[in-house]
Parts: sequence; C-alpha cells; structure tokens
Amino acid sequence: MDKLEQFINLFVDVWKNGISGINISEIIIALLIFLVFLLLRGLFSKFVIKRLEKYVSKTTNRFDNSLVESLKGPTKFFPIVIGFFIATSYVSFGESTESFIDNANRTLITILIFWSLHQIIGPISVLIKTVEDLLSRDLLNWIIKAFKVLVLILGAAAVLELWGIKIGPIIAGLGLFGVAVALGAQDLFKNLISGILVLVEKRFKVGDWILVENIIEGIVERIGFRSTVVRKFDKSVAIIPNFQFAENAVINISETTNWRISWIITLQYDTTVDQLKKIRDEIDNYIISSKDYKKSDNTMHAVRIDKFSDSSIDMYVRCFTNTDRWSEWLKVKERLAIAIKEIVEKNKASFAFPSQSIYVEKK
Repeated sequence: MDKLEQFINLFVDVWKNGISGINISEIIIALLIFLVFLLLRGLFSKFVIKRLEKYVSKTTNRFDNSLVESLKGPTKFFPIVIGFFIATSYVSFGESTESFIDNANRTLITILIFWSLHQIIGPISVLIKTVEDLLSRDLLNWIIKAFKVLVLILGAAAVLELWGIKIGPIIAGLGLFGVAVALGAQDLFKNLISGILVLVEKRFKVGDWILVENIIEGIVERIGFRSTVVRKFDKSVAIIPNFQFAENAVINISETTNWRISWIITLQYDTTVDQLKKIRDEIDNYIISSKDYKKSDNTMHAVRIDKFSDSSIDMYVRCFTNTDRWSEWLKVKERLAIAIKEIVEKNKASFAFPSQSIYVEKK
C-alpha cells in the first residue's frame, strides 16, 4: 500500500508540474480550446465566407467582390489568433515563459493586422476610379505594388522589434548596400524612371499599337519596371528597355482618330488638260459624296494636279476616313483605289510608270 500511495503521489506531482512546472490538465484544456477554435475556423470558412461570396456575387459593385476575396486569408487566420490567445491565457506559465507567450500573441496579432492591410490595398484601388483616370491603370498597379511591399516591410519591422531585434542598424546596412547597388546599376534606375515617365505621361498603355522609328512596332502587352513587352506583327515578342521610349519619339497609332489616305496618282504625259480636269473633279466628287470620308476643317481633303515628274504628271490625293479601325481603313482604301482606276479608264487615260527615253544620234 505504501508503494501504491507513493506512485499516486508521484503521478499527482507529475500531473501538476509535468512540463516546465505547468499543470498537465491546463495544457490539455488549452489544447482543447485551440482545437475548438480550429474547428470554428473551418465552420466559419465553410458557412460565413461562402454565404458572403454568394451574396456579393449578386451585386454589380466590384469593390465588395474584391474585398471578400482579398480578406479570405486573414479571416481564416483570425480564429487561430483568438484561439491561441485564449488557450495560452488559461495556462499558468512561469515568468520567462510568460514573456515569450506574450510576444507570440503580439506577433500573431501584428501579422493579422499587416496581412489585412496588405490585402485591403487592392480592393481600395477599385474605389479610386478618379485616380485611375488621372494616372492610368498601369501606373496605379505600380503604386499598389509599392504600397504592398511597404506594408510587408513595416510588418516585418514591427515583428522584429517585438522580439528585441533593433532594425536601425539593419536599415543603415541596407542603405550602404543600396548606394553600392545604385552605382553599379545606373541603367536599371534609368529604365525604371523612364517607365514611370511613360506611365505618368500616358504615352501608351497595354493593348496600344505603337511605333518607335528604327526600334519597334507592335502591340504593347506589358509595361514593367525595367522594360516593356511588345508583340510584333510577325507574332514574335520584343522586350524593349524603357529608356528607348523616353529618349525617342513614340507614335501611338491606336490613338489615331481618323486614318489618312495620301497618294500620288501618276498619269502619262499624253493625258490632255480636259482629261486631267475631269479625272480630278470626278475623284473629288467621289470623296465628297462617299460616307467613308471625314469632312471638316481639321480633316480637309485635297485632289490637285501636283507636279510634272520625270515620266509622269502627278496628281495628289489626300483624304481622311471616318473610321479609326485599321482593318476598316484598308477596306475604304481599297474602294478608293478601285474608284480611281475606273475614273481614269473611263476618261481614256492611262497610268504612268517609270520610263526612260534613249535617243541615238546618227553620225
């Protein structure tokens, strides 16, 4: 009986001071509390978040959809933070362990706060429609990324401070490192600044057809920090450093309001004055009567006998189409070419082509 009593006393003592002086029953209860919150996390995710997603999917507002989607992660993490806090509050820790657990709770709360801030930046940008109109979507995406990185850095700094790690010396070291990198990466910063200028000045955006003489022509697919990706018309991809767009003239063909047709019609020298006048007037009437062409002070058309070339009489034809679509412009241009040929043939004239007369002198 004495041995049994000794075992019982030893068992009770171990139970009360089993792990670092902490009562095992407290540990078991704390674990059960934490498990309950993990279960609640699953139920919360399954029912509450799903119901919210179903509700916001019925609205036309993009903000609430984006907000619910962005806060999914922090929302699922929230029960874990509360569960850990309540579970650890129930256990009687020693003084040294108490400080560690307090820092752990503070760390979890800090992570939750900064994670939520990081995730909410995206949905907030949806609300700032006026800023998007002012800065362009691509530049706004850059700013959003910069804010997200800033929030992550501040969150990491806050966590390090909680554990007694001073970030001042780290920042000073990074500053010296940054100076060294800047000296060796001048082209990188040159391209970065050029990219920002392109976006601020709205020279072009993703989807635009651009032309930089002797450098690139194609459709913009992505504007990055260092370079811009352009899809050429042969379907190959060109990656162009951003400084090329800052130092060279960029023609944004997508911004064309009215496509222009500008031709020189070459007629043979045996064309009479009456034929020239009739051809000129009929082409002019065709452009005036057609709905394909824009008629205004800013888009004046012209059909005029221009000059005498080496092997032809040149007639200048210029007009602007109503369409701003390249494919439709090709169709309008084709119709005009056919009409001009019909007019020339109807007036029994002929087109000229480069020729050279050779005179042989007999001795």
